[in-house]
Amino acid sequence: MIKATMMDYMGSDITVVNSARVSFGKKVPAGRTFTTEGDNRLIRYLAKHRHMSPFGHCFASFHIQAPIFVARQLVKHKFLRWNEISRRYVDEKPEFYQPDVWRGRSEDKKQGSEGVVYPKTETDFVGYTALRVYKELLDEGVCPEQARMVLPQSTMTEWYWSGSLDAFSDMCNLRCTPDTQAETRLVAIQISHTMKRLFPVSWKALTGESNDDRGFDEYGHYGENNPPVSTKDVWYGNDPVTDLENKKAIESRELYGDDQIRPMTDSEKKRAMEKKELNQAWYDGDGGELFE
Repeated sequence: MIKATMMDYMGSDITVVNSARVSFGKKVPAGRTFTTEGDNRLIRYLAKHRHMSPFGHCFASFHIQAPIFVARQLVKHKFLRWNEISRRYVDEKPEFYQPDVWRGRSEDKKQGSEGVVYPKTETDFVGYTALRVYKELLDEGVCPEQARMVLPQSTMTEWYWSGSLDAFSDMCNLRCTPDTQAETRLVAIQISHTMKRLFPVSWKALTGESNDDRGFDEYGHYGENNPPVSTKDVWYGNDPVTDLENKKAIESRELYGDDQIRPMTDSEKKRAMEKKELNQAWYDGDGGELFE
């Protein structure tokens, strides 16, 4: 089973706010554990304009269990710490991942999949044969670091994966989309659900609304009321994982009065809105000079 379990975390949305406002000697009053609308505006502004350093003060660690071919895709993401089990030292009986369905090769892409195929080839014997050869090599005295080379990519592995809020959001923004490999997406959506619970305002600002309810419980396991999301379910699109349509909220504000000599141009409206949001969010309603 592909599973991502949250092991530890540090920080909150308040941490992001305080990290941003420290430049002006400001912080959230001691004891307040919730964000105000002014705080939320600041977080949205930071995410929109890619001011990412305040998000780097929040941190999370996960224990991931997945097949090797999934791990080798996810390890590519930068700024995330990775420590994995090593079969140089561990020679216990390996487990193999078996998909619920075999997908067909995509006709219009160099990579990816589409549809379902029903191969006549018996795949179970591959794992059985690899396991037998692996055990025989170990029994004959071959070192684990060489014996492991006969194990297939479907061999299950596990690792600790830790990083900042912004680093995990970058990973999930790439791996939660429908065009990514389904098995890899199962890891990303579990992480996304947990991060949303830990940092609700920041996570929504960083990822949009596409990573909303995924049907997992708060620790990244499949909940009792939410049946496991299999790769077959993901492929057929009958689960929350593939419901990735963003619902964009359109906010309108009055930027100028009726006594103006001329209406503002579109570019002036945009600049005025950005200045107004920055001023209100950064100073939390206390006023201050607008930023050029």
